[in-house]
Amino acid sequence: MSGFLRVEQGRFSWRLVATPLVATLAGIVALVLFLMLTGHDAVAGLDALWRGSFGSPYAILSATLVRAIPLLVLGLAFTLGARAGALNIGMEGQFAAGAIAATWMGVSLGDAPMIVALPVVMLAGITGGALWMLVPAVLRLRVGVTEVITTLLLNFVAEAAVGWAVTGPLRESSGAYPQSDPIAIAARLPRILPDHRVHYGLAMALVIAVVFAVMMRRSRVGFVLDATGANAEAAWLIGRLRVDRVLVLALLGSGALAGLAGAMEVSGVSYALYRRLSPGYGFTAIAVALLARLRPGWIIATSLMFGALAAGAGAMQRDAGIPAVVVQVVEAVVLVAMVLAVRERQ
Repeated sequence: MSGFLRVEQGRFSWRLVATPLVATLAGIVALVLFLMLTGHDAVAGLDALWRGSFGSPYAILSATLVRAIPLLVLGLAFTLGARAGALNIGMEGQFAAGAIAATWMGVSLGDAPMIVALPVVMLAGITGGALWMLVPAVLRLRVGVTEVITTLLLNFVAEAAVGWAVTGPLRESSGAYPQSDPIAIAARLPRILPDHRVHYGLAMALVIAVVFAVMMRRSRVGFVLDATGANAEAAWLIGRLRVDRVLVLALLGSGALAGLAGAMEVSGVSYALYRRLSPGYGFTAIAVALLARLRPGWIIATSLMFGALAAGAGAMQRDAGIPAVVVQVVEAVVLVAMVLAVRERQ
């Protein structure tokens, strides 16, 4: 996995484009073979996949883009940590923590105006995600425990925390269902188009991606992150960089972005908190970032691709009778192909 943490710099290389394309093609071929081997109609399955993701304006604007938004923000969250040499495997937990905090604020805002409510809810999500990452960051800094283990384990704690919240302090007023009350209308992200589900979280995510891309290429912050991730010991010996501090700040920033994704999902899609709010966005976003080779600009494209797969999976199950989980075959093959490509080059 360490090969993914070294981002190639310099002039454009066709190999950087070819490798993700070949990996994606391999995933699609594997999906077709899997459908054929399991006795499903591959043509009908692919047709349903296309119609559910890009087959109509409604599919694009109400399914694909809606699913791509959290993947984009979470992909950037993983990239922020990875560029500094840290692997944040706990984005599911930080997503949930951000969603809990955003819901708590959203149901408490009452008649606050949107200009106040929306920033407060987003800030709550950012704070929740960052605080959830605080324990792994401190353990990494003080004890040397790798964040891979701590962030992964905290995913299960976060899942339990959501269950506790929706059956305890955040349970809806009637007590009939294990979910929260709806957040205030002023705390909801407006839709870009009235007849479609895509919301202004898309604009926020794109702005974050552009700012992140400029920061990584044009600022001292980006240089420090890349130097730390490439060789922390050299960064300390030669550049006198406080690599421990850089790593901790990158982890906290990664958690904050993941928490923001949770807040955006509550504010723009669900309007309430409940169990299984994320269908695995935190893990899929790792594939999104790795397929993009940790490049913020490319993450926009890969998040769109995986968002389309998630949207099309539902259509495959609904229209062709194919279990939606078979789309995970594509994700798995893409990851394996990327890992093999990196190992071959090392």
